Amino acid sequence: MRTLLLLVLCLLSPGLVAAKVLNVEFKFTPYTGDTKEDKVDSVPGKVTVTLNGVPIAEQTVEKQELPVIFDAREIAPSAWVTTEGLGSMLRKGTNTIRFEFAPAVPGEYKAQLRWAEVTDQVREQNDAGSHKSTNQAGEGVEEKALTGPLVMERKFEAPFATDQPWHHLPPVTSVSDEDRAALTAKVEERIAWFKPDFSAIYKTLAATPNVKIDEIRKRKCVEAAHKAGVKIAAVPSSQMEIVTTGGPEVVVKAKQGPLYQPTGNGLEKIKGEEMQMCAGMALMTVYPPRLVAVRTPNGNWEVVN
Repeated sequence: MRTLLLLVLCLLSPGLVAAKVLNVEFKFTPYTGDTKEDKVDSVPGKVTVTLNGVPIAEQTVEKQELPVIFDAREIAPSAWVTTEGLGSMLRKGTNTIRFEFAPAVPGEYKAQLRWAEVTDQVREQNDAGSHKSTNQAGEGVEEKALTGPLVMERKFEAPFATDQPWHHLPPVTSVSDEDRAALTAKVEERIAWFKPDFSAIYKTLAATPNVKIDEIRKRKCVEAAHKAGVKIAAVPSSQMEIVTTGGPEVVVKAKQGPLYQPTGNGLEKIKGEEMQMCAGMALMTVYPPRLVAVRTPNGNWEVVN
């Protein structure tokens, strides 16, 4: 009877039901100063973020004054990653995220990495007369002090991720000349997509998580970019490099700069700020700074989102 009563209480009381994790967030900041103060200075340089060995973001950090907030002395982030938007790069289960920072100036500095799970439940906390309401759990922080390049790495679980068949493919350890030719062709064939009726572009957008495809179709912002004179080009094959990651993914990237480079009239020729943003997001999704591909069991290469 006692066991049954406890079970009923668990079913009726949201506070007794385990919260469902919806997202995991990471915030990274290189800085100088003292977090006991209200402000610190960010350190100029470049942050590279990789997920499971795959580069997902690069960001330049400028020197600026950053606020330090809350009792936890949290610094405003220089790089903020919300993993729910990482699509199929995210594994259902254990993932590894890595922040690499290359400072632009010599000298001592510190770095702060924070993480938190975002859940489907709000927790209420009352402590010494103060009230706190949050939907975060599993919060943590790591700090390092050093000079020179920095690496901070963290493993985390992502039960909300979608398991993909290619997640279970064997790692690619080498790439042949034939593979290089096939991957280069994958890069170049996308350039031809940017023409009426844009069906290949819309198909790719529709298959990309978190893209509001209906809104893009309604606005016709891809068509607006084409009409404004935007053109798409890729770097020459001689300027491409293919990088293995330790997993089934390989990364096709430019030796310098982004893989795809718009030419002709820019997005600023499109009328309306919202239309410009819509077109920019759509084109960046289809023509990203790098492509990630996997080799299917039949030996073909397939680009993954």
